[in-house]
Amino acid sequence: MSIVGKKFPDLKVNAMDEMGDTFQINILEKAQKENKKVVLFWYPKDFTYVCPTELHAFQEALPEFEKRNTIVIGASCDTAEVHFAWLNTSKDNGGIEGVTYPILADSNRNLSSRLGILDVLNERYDDEDGHLTVDGDNVAYRATYLIDEEGTVFQESVNHMPLGRNVNEFIRMIDAYTHVQKHGEVCPANWEEGKESMKADREGVSSYLSKN
Repeated sequence: MSIVGKKFPDLKVNAMDEMGDTFQINILEKAQKENKKVVLFWYPKDFTYVCPTELHAFQEALPEFEKRNTIVIGASCDTAEVHFAWLNTSKDNGGIEGVTYPILADSNRNLSSRLGILDVLNERYDDEDGHLTVDGDNVAYRATYLIDEEGTVFQESVNHMPLGRNVNEFIRMIDAYTHVQKHGEVCPANWEEGKESMKADREGVSSYLSKN
């Protein structure tokens, strides 16, 4: 179920940083207390294939997010210890050494379950023994949440496992939302920073379409 336009869940989750320190993060509180936007991206598993390419891509774009007053946080259902091992594995060996933003360790799946982003299929309940059986790996899809300074989700997307994300698109979405916040105008299709926006009324759309 979509949570766009709603507050992000008020929940603390374990996290790991590049120094090997385990701590807890509440995404909602972090956005509100630090008055910053947050990009939270989930990936399926540490030590896999598409995943490290995404973590490095977000790391490379980190200065662009920071210029936009935006915090980057990764997340998966691996434990903090596995995150730390991956953080200490070189890029040449498929690791994420050099990643500096925190990574959530939602190993109890409290947050990912609430968001409804787990690969859980074909749930079956056995009346005789009372056991629930599922298919799937019970790990997160490639879900991404953009959260504003009040803790409200203004964009969410979910990719299937084989499909890596375009980090630049999230930068574009943050630019667009920031423009809306500052100017009270709306951003048309394919809008980018510096391009024309429009007023959210009949005259505004008519004027825009007549020129584009």
